[in-house]
Amino acid sequence: MATVTDRYPTRGTHEVSTPRLDPVVWSAPGTPGPFEPAELRDYDRDGFLTVDRLVDADEVTVLRTELDRLIADPAVRADERAVIEPKSQEIRSVFEVHRISEVFADLVRDPRVVGRARQILGSDVYVHQSRINVKPGFGASGFYWHSDFETWHAEDGLPGMRTVSVSIALTENHDTNGGLMIMPGSHRTFLGCAGETPEDNYKRSLRMQEAGTPSDEALTDLAAQHGIKLFTGPAGSATWFDCNCMHGSGDNITPFPRSNVFIVFNSVENVAGPPFAAPAPRPAFVGARDFTPVR
Repeated sequence: MATVTDRYPTRGTHEVSTPRLDPVVWSAPGTPGPFEPAELRDYDRDGFLTVDRLVDADEVTVLRTELDRLIADPAVRADERAVIEPKSQEIRSVFEVHRISEVFADLVRDPRVVGRARQILGSDVYVHQSRINVKPGFGASGFYWHSDFETWHAEDGLPGMRTVSVSIALTENHDTNGGLMIMPGSHRTFLGCAGETPEDNYKRSLRMQEAGTPSDEALTDLAAQHGIKLFTGPAGSATWFDCNCMHGSGDNITPFPRSNVFIVFNSVENVAGPPFAAPAPRPAFVGARDFTPVR
Protein backbone atom coordinates (compact mmCIF):
# COMPACT_ATOMS: atom_id res chain seq x y z
CA MET A 1 0.00 0.00 0.00
CA ALA A 2 1.35 3.42 -0.93
CA THR A 3 2.27 5.73 1.90
CA VAL A 4 -0.17 8.63 2.34
CA THR A 5 1.42 11.98 3.10
CA ASP A 6 0.34 13.44 6.42
CA ARG A 7 -0.61 17.01 5.55
CA TYR A 8 -2.03 17.73 9.00
CA PRO A 9 0.45 16.62 11.69
CA THR A 10 -0.91 16.21 15.21
CA ARG A 11 -0.34 14.38 18.52
CA GLY A 12 3.35 15.29 18.58
CA THR A 13 5.49 16.90 21.24
CA HIS A 14 4.14 20.41 20.55
CA GLU A 15 1.00 22.04 19.23
CA VAL A 16 1.35 22.81 15.52
CA SER A 17 -0.82 25.23 13.54
CA THR A 18 -1.30 24.36 9.85
CA PRO A 19 -3.27 26.45 7.34
CA ARG A 20 -6.13 24.52 5.76
CA LEU A 21 -4.98 22.81 2.56
CA ASP A 22 -8.39 21.62 1.34
CA PRO A 23 -11.47 23.39 -0.02
CA VAL A 24 -14.45 23.95 2.27
CA VAL A 25 -17.13 23.67 -0.43
CA TRP A 26 -16.05 21.10 -3.01
CA SER A 27 -18.84 21.36 -5.58
CA ALA A 28 -18.52 23.75 -8.50
CA PRO A 29 -20.39 27.08 -8.23
CA GLY A 30 -23.96 26.68 -9.41
CA THR A 31 -24.15 22.95 -8.65
CA PRO A 32 -27.85 22.26 -7.98
CA GLY A 33 -28.96 21.14 -4.56
CA PRO A 34 -30.94 22.12 -1.47
CA PHE A 35 -28.54 24.93 -0.53
CA GLU A 36 -28.76 28.26 -2.31
CA PRO A 37 -25.48 29.74 -3.65
CA ALA A 38 -25.51 32.45 -0.97
CA GLU A 39 -25.87 29.82 1.74
CA LEU A 40 -22.85 27.93 0.43
CA ARG A 41 -20.85 31.16 0.43
CA ASP A 42 -21.76 31.68 4.08
CA TYR A 43 -20.80 28.09 4.86
CA ASP A 44 -17.47 28.54 3.10
CA ARG A 45 -16.79 31.71 5.12
CA ASP A 46 -17.98 30.61 8.57
CA GLY A 47 -17.64 26.82 8.45
CA PHE A 48 -21.26 26.26 9.45
CA LEU A 49 -24.83 26.96 8.40
CA THR A 50 -28.18 26.60 10.14
CA VAL A 51 -31.46 25.45 8.62
CA ASP A 52 -34.32 26.61 10.82
CA ARG A 53 -36.90 23.97 9.85
CA LEU A 54 -35.16 21.03 8.26
CA VAL A 55 -37.85 18.64 9.50
CA ASP A 56 -41.38 19.52 10.59
CA ALA A 57 -43.11 18.94 13.91
CA ASP A 58 -44.68 15.62 12.90
CA GLU A 59 -41.31 14.30 11.75
CA VAL A 60 -39.69 15.45 15.00
CA THR A 61 -42.32 13.47 16.92
CA VAL A 62 -41.43 10.30 14.99
CA LEU A 63 -37.71 10.83 15.58
CA ARG A 64 -38.17 11.60 19.28
CA THR A 65 -40.35 8.54 19.73
CA GLU A 66 -37.66 6.39 18.13
CA LEU A 67 -34.95 7.98 20.28
CA ASP A 68 -37.01 7.26 23.42
CA ARG A 69 -37.55 3.66 22.29
CA LEU A 70 -33.85 3.09 21.75
CA ILE A 71 -32.66 4.51 25.06
CA ALA A 72 -35.32 2.50 26.93
CA ASP A 73 -34.25 -0.77 25.28
CA PRO A 74 -32.08 -2.89 27.63
CA ALA A 75 -30.39 -4.51 24.62
CA VAL A 76 -29.30 -1.10 23.36
CA ARG A 77 -28.00 -0.12 26.78
CA ALA A 78 -25.93 -3.32 26.92
CA ASP A 79 -24.51 -2.79 23.43
CA GLU A 80 -20.98 -1.40 23.08
CA ARG A 81 -22.41 1.33 20.86
CA ALA A 82 -24.18 2.90 23.86
CA VAL A 83 -22.26 5.45 25.95
CA ILE A 84 -23.37 5.86 29.57
CA GLU A 85 -23.29 9.21 31.41
CA PRO A 86 -20.77 8.75 34.27
CA LYS A 87 -22.71 10.70 36.91
CA SER A 88 -26.31 9.68 36.28
CA GLN A 89 -25.66 6.30 34.61
CA GLU A 90 -28.19 7.29 31.93
CA ILE A 91 -27.53 6.72 28.24
CA ARG A 92 -25.64 9.68 26.80
CA SER A 93 -25.19 8.54 23.17
CA VAL A 94 -25.96 5.62 20.90
CA PHE A 95 -23.60 5.22 17.96
CA GLU A 96 -24.19 3.73 14.51
CA VAL A 97 -27.85 4.57 14.97
CA HIS A 98 -28.56 4.44 11.23
CA ARG A 99 -27.67 0.72 11.33
CA ILE A 100 -29.84 -0.20 14.30
CA SER A 101 -32.90 1.93 13.45
CA GLU A 102 -34.74 2.10 10.17
CA VAL A 103 -36.22 5.45 11.23
CA PHE A 104 -32.77 7.01 11.43
CA ALA A 105 -31.63 5.14 8.32
CA ASP A 106 -34.45 6.84 6.44
CA LEU A 107 -33.31 10.20 7.79
CA VAL A 108 -29.78 9.61 6.48
CA ARG A 109 -31.19 8.86 3.02
CA ASP A 110 -33.54 11.87 3.04
CA PRO A 111 -32.63 14.21 0.12
CA ARG A 112 -32.88 17.20 2.47
CA VAL A 113 -30.04 15.64 4.48
CA VAL A 114 -27.79 13.64 2.15
CA GLY A 115 -28.44 16.09 -0.71
CA ARG A 116 -26.85 18.89 1.28
CA ALA A 117 -23.87 16.71 2.15
CA ARG A 118 -23.29 15.85 -1.51
CA GLN A 119 -23.59 19.51 -2.45
CA ILE A 120 -20.97 20.59 0.09
CA LEU A 121 -18.54 17.73 -0.55
CA GLY A 122 -18.95 17.57 -4.33
CA SER A 123 -19.22 13.78 -4.54
CA ASP A 124 -21.10 10.75 -3.37
CA VAL A 125 -20.90 10.34 0.39
CA TYR A 126 -20.99 7.62 3.00
CA VAL A 127 -21.72 7.79 6.73
CA HIS A 128 -18.50 8.01 8.70
CA GLN A 129 -20.39 8.19 11.99
CA SER A 130 -23.94 8.53 13.28
CA ARG A 131 -25.33 8.80 16.77
CA ILE A 132 -28.18 10.08 18.87
CA ASN A 133 -27.18 12.33 21.76
CA VAL A 134 -29.27 12.57 24.90
CA LYS A 135 -28.43 15.48 27.18
CA PRO A 136 -30.95 15.31 30.02
CA GLY A 137 -31.36 18.12 32.49
CA PHE A 138 -29.76 18.49 35.90
CA GLY A 139 -26.15 17.72 35.25
CA ALA A 140 -25.50 16.14 31.85
CA SER A 141 -21.87 16.88 31.05
CA GLY A 142 -20.65 18.82 28.04
CA PHE A 143 -17.82 18.27 25.58
CA TYR A 144 -14.62 20.29 25.68
CA TRP A 145 -13.37 22.35 22.74
CA HIS A 146 -12.04 20.26 19.87
CA SER A 147 -11.89 19.81 16.10
CA ASP A 148 -13.56 16.60 14.97
CA PHE A 149 -11.13 16.31 12.09
CA GLU A 150 -8.21 16.22 14.51
CA THR A 151 -9.60 12.99 15.98
CA TRP A 152 -10.84 11.54 12.70
CA HIS A 153 -7.43 12.19 11.11
CA ALA A 154 -5.33 11.01 14.06
CA GLU A 155 -7.41 7.99 15.10
CA ASP A 156 -9.58 7.05 12.09
CA GLY A 157 -7.17 7.84 9.25
CA LEU A 158 -9.21 10.38 7.27
CA PRO A 159 -6.57 11.97 5.02
CA GLY A 160 -8.27 15.27 4.17
CA MET A 161 -10.93 17.74 5.24
CA ARG A 162 -13.78 16.53 3.05
CA THR A 163 -16.27 15.70 5.76
CA VAL A 164 -19.37 17.49 7.03
CA SER A 165 -21.56 16.96 10.10
CA VAL A 166 -25.19 17.79 10.67
CA SER A 167 -26.78 18.09 14.10
CA ILE A 168 -30.58 17.95 13.97
CA ALA A 169 -32.31 19.18 17.13
CA LEU A 170 -34.97 16.88 18.57
CA THR A 171 -35.65 19.22 21.50
CA GLU A 172 -35.58 22.99 21.87
CA ASN A 173 -32.05 24.40 21.93
CA HIS A 174 -32.06 27.17 24.52
CA ASP A 175 -29.13 29.43 25.30
CA THR A 176 -28.90 27.74 28.71
CA ASN A 177 -29.14 23.96 28.19
CA GLY A 178 -25.68 23.06 26.96
CA GLY A 179 -25.98 24.02 23.31
CA LEU A 180 -23.40 23.73 20.54
CA MET A 181 -20.76 26.48 20.40
CA ILE A 182 -18.54 27.09 17.35
CA MET A 183 -15.77 29.57 16.61
CA PRO A 184 -16.73 31.00 13.16
CA GLY A 185 -13.86 30.81 10.69
CA SER A 186 -11.78 28.47 12.85
CA HIS A 187 -12.11 25.79 10.14
CA ARG A 188 -9.44 27.62 8.12
CA THR A 189 -6.64 26.59 10.50
CA PHE A 190 -5.80 23.08 11.68
CA LEU A 191 -4.53 22.90 15.23
CA GLY A 192 -2.37 19.82 15.71
CA CYS A 193 -2.52 18.95 19.40
CA ALA A 194 0.30 17.83 21.66
CA GLY A 195 0.50 14.41 23.28
CA GLU A 196 0.39 10.78 22.19
CA THR A 197 -2.84 8.82 21.67
CA PRO A 198 -3.38 6.23 24.40
CA GLU A 199 -4.30 2.69 23.36
CA ASP A 200 -8.09 2.25 23.07
CA ASN A 201 -8.47 5.98 23.64
CA TYR A 202 -12.03 5.90 22.26
CA LYS A 203 -13.29 4.15 25.41
CA ARG A 204 -12.51 7.27 27.43
CA SER A 205 -12.86 9.98 24.79
CA LEU A 206 -16.50 9.13 24.05
CA ARG A 207 -17.23 10.18 27.64
CA MET A 208 -14.64 12.91 28.13
CA GLN A 209 -12.29 14.33 25.50
CA GLU A 210 -8.67 14.49 26.68
CA ALA A 211 -6.27 13.41 23.91
CA GLY A 212 -6.61 15.84 21.01
CA THR A 213 -7.70 18.84 23.07
CA PRO A 214 -6.10 22.24 22.45
CA SER A 215 -4.21 24.22 25.05
CA ASP A 216 -5.84 27.12 26.89
CA GLU A 217 -3.44 29.48 25.12
CA ALA A 218 -4.42 28.22 21.66
CA LEU A 219 -8.12 28.41 22.48
CA THR A 220 -7.73 31.93 23.83
CA ASP A 221 -6.05 33.01 20.60
CA LEU A 222 -8.71 31.34 18.43
CA ALA A 223 -11.56 32.86 20.42
CA ALA A 224 -9.98 36.31 20.25
CA GLN A 225 -9.65 35.97 16.48
CA HIS A 226 -12.98 34.34 15.64
CA GLY A 227 -15.39 34.83 18.53
CA ILE A 228 -17.89 32.20 19.66
CA LYS A 229 -21.34 31.47 18.22
CA LEU A 230 -23.92 29.69 20.40
CA PHE A 231 -26.69 27.86 18.53
CA THR A 232 -30.30 28.06 19.65
CA GLY A 233 -33.44 27.04 17.84
CA PRO A 234 -36.56 24.91 17.83
CA ALA A 235 -36.79 21.16 17.50
CA GLY A 236 -36.42 20.30 13.83
CA SER A 237 -33.70 22.89 13.19
CA ALA A 238 -30.31 21.72 11.97
CA THR A 239 -26.73 22.95 12.01
CA TRP A 240 -24.30 21.87 9.30
CA PHE A 241 -20.65 22.33 10.19
CA ASP A 242 -17.26 21.61 8.70
CA CYS A 243 -15.12 18.85 10.17
CA ASN A 244 -12.39 21.27 11.26
CA CYS A 245 -14.54 23.79 13.16
CA MET A 246 -13.40 24.36 16.72
CA HIS A 247 -16.49 23.57 18.75
CA GLY A 248 -17.75 22.30 22.09
CA SER A 249 -20.68 22.39 24.48
CA GLY A 250 -21.25 23.10 28.15
CA ASP A 251 -22.96 21.09 30.88
CA ASN A 252 -26.74 21.09 31.02
CA ILE A 253 -27.73 22.04 34.56
CA THR A 254 -31.21 23.23 33.55
CA PRO A 255 -34.39 21.12 33.79
CA PHE A 256 -34.68 21.22 29.99
CA PRO A 257 -33.21 18.27 28.04
CA ARG A 258 -31.26 18.74 24.83
CA SER A 259 -31.33 15.80 22.42
CA ASN A 260 -30.18 15.61 18.83
CA VAL A 261 -29.28 13.22 16.04
CA PHE A 262 -25.77 13.68 14.68
CA ILE A 263 -24.69 12.41 11.24
CA VAL A 264 -21.21 12.67 9.74
CA PHE A 265 -20.92 12.38 5.96
CA ASN A 266 -17.53 11.78 4.35
CA SER A 267 -16.68 11.88 0.65
CA VAL A 268 -16.14 8.52 -1.03
CA GLU A 269 -12.97 10.15 -2.39
CA ASN A 270 -11.62 10.68 1.15
CA VAL A 271 -11.98 7.23 2.69
CA ALA A 272 -10.30 6.27 5.95
CA GLY A 273 -6.94 4.53 5.92
CA PRO A 274 -4.45 3.70 8.67
CA PRO A 275 -4.60 6.20 11.54
CA PHE A 276 -2.07 9.02 11.34
CA ALA A 277 -1.41 9.25 15.09
CA ALA A 278 -2.85 6.28 16.95
CA PRO A 279 -1.80 2.65 17.58
CA ALA A 280 -4.86 1.25 15.75
CA PRO A 281 -8.10 2.49 14.16
CA ARG A 282 -11.11 3.02 16.34
CA PRO A 283 -13.95 0.47 16.04
CA ALA A 284 -16.11 0.73 12.93
CA PHE A 285 -19.16 1.84 14.92
CA VAL A 286 -17.24 5.03 15.79
CA GLY A 287 -15.33 5.52 12.52
CA ALA A 288 -16.79 3.56 9.61
CA ARG A 289 -14.79 1.16 7.47
CA ASP A 290 -17.69 0.50 5.12
CA PHE A 291 -17.50 3.16 2.41
CA THR A 292 -20.70 2.26 0.57
CA PRO A 293 -22.34 5.46 -0.77
CA VAL A 294 -25.66 6.52 0.69
CA ARG A 295 -28.44 5.80 -1.81
